[in-house]
Amino acid sequence: MSQNEVDRSKRRFLIAATTAVGGVATVGVAVPFLASMMPSQRAKAAGAPVEVDIGKVEPGMILSVEWRGKPVWIVNRTKEMLDLLGKHDDQLADPKSEVEQQPAYCKNATRSIKPNMLVAVGICTHLGCSPTFRKDVGGDLGADWPGGFFCPCHGSRFDLAARVYKGVPAPTNLVIPPHKYLSDSRILVGEDSKGA
Repeated sequence: MSQNEVDRSKRRFLIAATTAVGGVATVGVAVPFLASMMPSQRAKAAGAPVEVDIGKVEPGMILSVEWRGKPVWIVNRTKEMLDLLGKHDDQLADPKSEVEQQPAYCKNATRSIKPNMLVAVGICTHLGCSPTFRKDVGGDLGADWPGGFFCPCHGSRFDLAARVYKGVPAPTNLVIPPHKYLSDSRILVGEDSKGA
């Protein structure tokens, strides 16, 4: 065997070995890089729909759940609360919910699928504070207060359909998230029949 033949076989071996090691190294670098671009389980869960049991929410009560890192309120409005909704439209900035802050199926007088159940994101549309549920009529918010949500940070007020009053810092109604009923006592917040 000549020196020339030995050098060629060594060369082929070294090229094959270098190519194999380089390929393994490329895969070793690419896998963590590509994995870092995929959302984590925690991130997926933060945006995932949330199933909520509303069967124990008594009339007049509120339940708060978290969806996408935000509080979502579920209020079981009483007949008295619903009766008050149409009586103060002249005091509201957007009584007909013309600004798109809700899915089309909630663009109605109660801003809900079922009139008694309000589902709203509990974040003020002014600076992102969280208003408090003030269901009592009148009180320290004035004799004409029909109940609703009050943001103590800057004084924004929202009625029991989460519609904003005129003359307050908040520019729009509270957001109504996509949601759907799975049964009479269970809802899915974050997804509707169109898969939003």
